Amino acid sequence: MRPASLHDTLSHNRQLGRKSLAVLLDPDNIDEPGCQRLLELGQQHRIDYFFVGGSLVLSSHQAALIRFIKSRTHVPVLLFPSHSLHLDPQADGILLLSLISGRNPEFLIGQHVIAAPRLRESGLQILPTGYMLVDSGRQTTASYVSGTTPLPHDKPAIAACTAMAGEQLGLRLIYLDGGSGALHPVSPAMIRAVRQAVDLPIIVGGGLNSAEKARAALQAGADIIVVGNHIEQNPEFLAEVAAVITDHELARI
Repeated sequence: MRPASLHDTLSHNRQLGRKSLAVLLDPDNIDEPGCQRLLELGQQHRIDYFFVGGSLVLSSHQAALIRFIKSRTHVPVLLFPSHSLHLDPQADGILLLSLISGRNPEFLIGQHVIAAPRLRESGLQILPTGYMLVDSGRQTTASYVSGTTPLPHDKPAIAACTAMAGEQLGLRLIYLDGGSGALHPVSPAMIRAVRQAVDLPIIVGGGLNSAEKARAALQAGADIIVVGNHIEQNPEFLAEVAAVITDHELARI
């Protein structure tokens, strides 16, 4: 059974200062035993959302992965698509990503036009999301596939204005992403600048491979932190990053 409104929950949590943890699963990189291990750990440690998708999704495993997750947990599953082909009505919702950090029309509106009829029929809850790639010290698959230049890592003002424009266009979430395999995460200074510029829930991912980096992102203003590659390689990291969320919640009391 799908939540009444994913967007309302995200906005409500944002207003209350509640933080969330999302685990990003790439269907090309995780198998059933690995997913089962994560789900078992998720019963012990907090996971608020599963994001499913990636820059390529070369395999046909996405549908099976979503079905596997949905059969074993009530944690909401959100699609993290890079192409109109990556839609699946089994999920609870979709982060409808508009790549506002780039100037490639295919990822600003082109793929969205192709997907629109299927999205309307899918019943998925749609979360229009301003997706902002940030330079992480190396070229990522996302920047290569999208043919776009990431935002400069040390230019928080550019990120703030980009997010502000996304909010003014009616987007409802902002996603700051260093990309898969990021050498370093989005800087706290950039997160802070975006937090001051918009009144939207902010998702931050890429390069959050330590408790210290996760904590810094939350303290700078991230509402949802995303872990992906590192947790696929080291599932026990879930305990560390979940503890960071819990500690942040306790500090608010």
